[in-house]
Amino acid sequence: MLIALLVVVTAFAVVNEGLRLVAPGLAAGVLAAMLVDAPLLRWREGAWCVPDGALLTGLIVAMVLSPYGAWWIAAVTSATAIVSKYLLRMGKANVFNPAALALVITFYLFDAGHSWWGALADAPTWQLVVLGATGIFITDRVKKTPLVLSFLGSYYLLVTSMAFLGEPDGVAALYRAPDLNAALYFAFFMVTDPPTSPPRYRDQLINGVIVAVVAVATFEFIGAAYFLLAGLLAANVWEAFRRWRVRRPAGSSARAREEAAS
Repeated sequence: MLIALLVVVTAFAVVNEGLRLVAPGLAAGVLAAMLVDAPLLRWREGAWCVPDGALLTGLIVAMVLSPYGAWWIAAVTSATAIVSKYLLRMGKANVFNPAALALVITFYLFDAGHSWWGALADAPTWQLVVLGATGIFITDRVKKTPLVLSFLGSYYLLVTSMAFLGEPDGVAALYRAPDLNAALYFAFFMVTDPPTSPPRYRDQLINGVIVAVVAVATFEFIGAAYFLLAGLLAANVWEAFRRWRVRRPAGSSARAREEAAS
């Protein structure tokens, strides 16, 4: 379902950006992710299967990276994302959102640009309806609405507070495209990643605040293009710690076992 929705968003974005411009990075990102993941899945599952998770990762990576960069950057980023998913694990789940981690790594390795063109950044304003409708639908289906609302609410509360405290020019861009589109795409399709986000609503509220606080702090004090991704990676660490803390006493009390199961 998520693949179908992302294909819809991608189709609108491709029309706006131009197929000739985005096709090399899009194809390289998706193919590299699937080619790396397919044999790893064969080894893990004992049978060949379609690497649909890699397809999603490749799409997201390509839609965040600038289409003006070299096509091989998208390929390397997607491959890095897939490898990280298998190397950095806790139990049966990966610790970090693969696309987010790889995008930060290649930002430093290759000075890779992040344009978030797949978030319909250069689209007419009315196309935000497409982004919002698809995002809200999938958020509801994976039961992550509190997480998205917690992140967006905290994020724009902090940004608005900064504006009132004397930095309106510094944060004004966050209310406009492409940063507004990026925040919505990020909230709907990356923050809600099921393997790396909490299932319980109470934990989702905390997780969303962490994403927002670290993202705004990174924007304010570092100014890096990956400030949203930095917030997500910090929340991934918190969620991994929470799961470890719950599992550690799982054999000592019925309550702990119930929490681990949830």
